[in-house]
Order: sequence, then structure tokens, then C-alpha cells
Amino acid sequence: MRVTRWMAHGALVVLAVLCVAPLLVMLLNACKPLSEIQSGGLLQWPRHWTVQPWLRAWSSAQIGVSAQGLRPYFANSFLIVVPAVLLSTAVGALNGYALTQYRMRGAEFVYALLLFSVFIPFQIVLIPMARLLGALGLSGTIAGLVFVNVVYGIGFVTLFFRNYYAHFPRDLVRSARMDGAGFFGVLLRILLPNSGPIIVVTLIWQFTNIWNDFLFGSTFGDDATAPVTVALNNLVNSSMGFKEYNVYFAAAIVAAVPTLVVYVASGRYFVRGLMAGAVKG
Repeated sequence: MRVTRWMAHGALVVLAVLCVAPLLVMLLNACKPLSEIQSGGLLQWPRHWTVQPWLRAWSSAQIGVSAQGLRPYFANSFLIVVPAVLLSTAVGALNGYALTQYRMRGAEFVYALLLFSVFIPFQIVLIPMARLLGALGLSGTIAGLVFVNVVYGIGFVTLFFRNYYAHFPRDLVRSARMDGAGFFGVLLRILLPNSGPIIVVTLIWQFTNIWNDFLFGSTFGDDATAPVTVALNNLVNSSMGFKEYNVYFAAAIVAAVPTLVVYVASGRYFVRGLMAGAVKG
């Protein structure tokens, strides 16, 4: 029994090392001069530590036609992610409540349509969404990118809240209505205060998906409103006669830091929230 346990732990350690190894290689190469990488030292420990690749990636790297680094695009991503996550979570909570607790007519059919939207590939909605953004005057704007991500995320978020609220004690909702609580009163005073686990799941899910989005950002954004993922791609593809691999590694890590922080800080709550929405009780 003990041998089996040690074998299992050893296998987990090996898998963990394999998963962490690429990130470690990126970190090491982001802290060494370009000359060490060009001399074949990609997998070697840095002989001369430096923070210049990080500073250049943040503020002066050539991205397209401008040498301003990732800083403005990093800000763009937050301007897109924060309102999109909050709006989609609010809409998803409202939808989940209406589809489960309010007993609206045709709720199952509406839920089926929203569930179907989860399986629609990104590419299918590009042309219709481009025409809609053009009609609304939101093409190439931060507001347009927020709108796109909210619309595409509603199906997922509604699915989360609907499954969670389907197992919510109906006696609490019925008692609140008997006490005079209206449609929004029940949602704001009863359901949302008891929806912490699923709200955390939604926030993590939406934050990660929207932050890592490249297709919508490159299609509906422009040079001034592009998110950090688009800027990272443009950084790597910008031609300067040579490749600044240390800067590329540093930029990739900078772009990934927010999602890493979210997962490390809230990963256990994500699992708890999924279980809370999947188990009746």
C-alpha cells in the first residue's frame, strides 16, 4: 500500500515538473541578455541576470508601428474585462433566476436556446457581430469589445446560474414572496446573497476567457483598443531584423500574470462552486 502511494506521488511530481518546466524556461530566458540566448544558452542558467527584457516588454518594445510596449494594451484588457465580467454575471444571474424560480412560460425552450449558444463557434458570429457593431457605431471601440464578450458569455453564465438556482430551496423564495418581495426583491435579497460559490465560478470563468481572447480582439479592435493578447501577437510578428526572444518571453509572462493570479487565489473556490452547482442538497 505504501509503495503504491509513493509511486502515485512520484508520478504526480513528474507530471508537475513537466507542467512547470516551460514556465521555468520562460522565466530564466526573460532574465538573461539576448546574447546568451543567441549563443545557444536557451536551456542554461543565466550567467548575467537582467531586468531589461521586462522593462522593454512593458514600456518600449516595438509593437506594430509604435514602440510603447504592452502597457497601454494591458490597460485596454482591464477596461474590457472588468465591465464585461460584471455585466455578463449580472445578466446570467437574472436569467438563471427567471428560468428556475419565476416559472416563466417557455422557460425550458429559452434555456435550450441559450444552451445551444454555448456550442456556437466563435467564427460563425464574426460577420453578424461586425454588422451589428457597425450599425451601433461601436466598431473599433472598447465598448464594442465589451458588448461582444458579454453577448458571447451570456450562454455560459446562464448555464451556471440556472443549474445552481434549480436546486435552491423553493421554500425560501416562496416565503419571501409571501412577505411581499417582488421579482427583483427575491433576487437581490434571497438568491444573490446565497450565490457566492457560483458567482466566484462565473467571475473566474469569464475573466479567464475574456482576458485570453484573441479572435474578438483582433477582429473588432484597432491599434488603440486592442487587448494585450493582440499586442503580444503583434510584438512577436514585428520585424526589427532580429528576434528579441528574451523580450518575447517576458511579454508572454506579463500577459499571463492576471489569469495566473486569479487561478492561484481562487482556484479552490472555483472547484467548490462547480460542485455546489452540480450536487443537489
